[in-house]
Amino acid sequence: MAHAVLGGLVAVGWLVLPLAGGAGGRSGAGVADGATVTVARSEGVTAPAAPSSEAVGATTGDLVPPLVAAGAAGALAAYGYGRRRRRVTTRTTPGGSGHHLISLPELDSRTRELLVGLDDCVRASAEELGCAADRAAPGAVTPYAEALAYAEAELRAAFRLRQRLDDAETAPDGDDRRDVLEEIVARCEDAGRRLDAAAPGFDQLRALERETPAAVERAETRFRELAGRTPATEAALAALHERYAPGASLPVAGDVEQAKDRLVFAGLRLNLARQCADRGEATKAAASLRAAEAAVAQAGVLLDGVDRLADELATAAARLPAALASAETTSGVAPGRATATGGTDPFPLGGDARLARAGVLLAGVRRETASGPYDPPDALRRVVEAAALLSEAGKGEVPDLRDDALLPARGALAAATGFIGTHRGAVGSAARTRLAEAERLLGPGSPTSTAVRRAGELAQEARRLAEQDVRAHGSPVSGDADAGAGGAVLGGILLGDGEGPVSYGGPRTRGRRATPTV
Repeated sequence: MAHAVLGGLVAVGWLVLPLAGGAGGRSGAGVADGATVTVARSEGVTAPAAPSSEAVGATTGDLVPPLVAAGAAGALAAYGYGRRRRRVTTRTTPGGSGHHLISLPELDSRTRELLVGLDDCVRASAEELGCAADRAAPGAVTPYAEALAYAEAELRAAFRLRQRLDDAETAPDGDDRRDVLEEIVARCEDAGRRLDAAAPGFDQLRALERETPAAVERAETRFRELAGRTPATEAALAALHERYAPGASLPVAGDVEQAKDRLVFAGLRLNLARQCADRGEATKAAASLRAAEAAVAQAGVLLDGVDRLADELATAAARLPAALASAETTSGVAPGRATATGGTDPFPLGGDARLARAGVLLAGVRRETASGPYDPPDALRRVVEAAALLSEAGKGEVPDLRDDALLPARGALAAATGFIGTHRGAVGSAARTRLAEAERLLGPGSPTSTAVRRAGELAQEARRLAEQDVRAHGSPVSGDADAGAGGAVLGGILLGDGEGPVSYGGPRTRGRRATPTV
């Protein structure tokens, strides 16, 4: 608007300038009315000729460019003003029709749906890419890996924006909030288009319809491996229950049973894939095979989670004594002073609230480790928290606790990642957003102690929100995972409701291999 006004002023000046110049010339050369002028005739001098029509046309032509410029400036100003008015009153999401108003709550709901859909597509595409990479020629999967990496980057940015909206301290409002929501929509749609564009070529590479028998054989080999491993993992989980406090093994409670459910589901799908292949129904065989592969992959994640937790608990238990002793030394109290029968204030650290809180934390950890089974990662987290409080209160830095701080945070992140990945058909956008933010905070580089603590909190919140979503959706039942309501619930949790993402691709191509019913 300002540019248009400035252009109009310039045009008016251009219009007035020739008139002023002409007037000035006539004033300097002219004489008063009625005066007589005598011109001396000399050789080679002639009287000035009367103005010709060409000269008059030239003078008039000098006025045309300024008039055109003024008109153009006015038109641009009117267009800019009208465009601004339309943008304010009928603003819509990118790629929309632009003919109807989309309210802020509707746009907010739209972003949540897009985030969940794209996250499912990215997860399914990563699983498919892994299966294809195992048998493809070197470099054959590169274009599809690049498309997936692009989609993952856009998804991370979209989740970051969503987290910004969810944070009370940084959440924008009004037009700023709409701008952020529209950017989330644009990023999700752009990432989805990239995956959709790569899907046809990936199908040719994957070639499930052409190589169903060989692919079924590979899936059955993995299926038998996991089925044979299940009893040992079940025994390992029972040992964790006996050795540690109940809360220590809570992140994987029920995982072995859920792995069994998925293996039953996979077995049924593998049988169906073979039957369809024998009948020459290649498309149905490929869809059933993909569902079986997804179930087998998730069963592996569940069993791996138990083994991972066992290693994490053992590592935390080994590190805890040294970390606790360092924190107690820094506090100025001899290690071991806080015992199970100690007084109410075993750490007389003064009136500072941070010191008092650190004393309570360290005393609690000391009592738990002396009294019986405890939760090592949780105890280590509280020691690290106490060390941070001591440092803030001027007691000095507790040495060598960086890895100790990362261990429980990464453990919480791994637990949340596994749970959301194996229940993604039932998990909403809030849990996924918290998980993405925790992953960002613990990403490459050297995260600060504040970032580590925040990441651990977000990971725990992501797990809690995901569990709420699964309870609201319904939990898979033990036994015949494909019978009646139990099979329907499990299928929804595995692949999502309706046209769930069952292959590599974006939202528009996600249902091209929809799982058939038995």
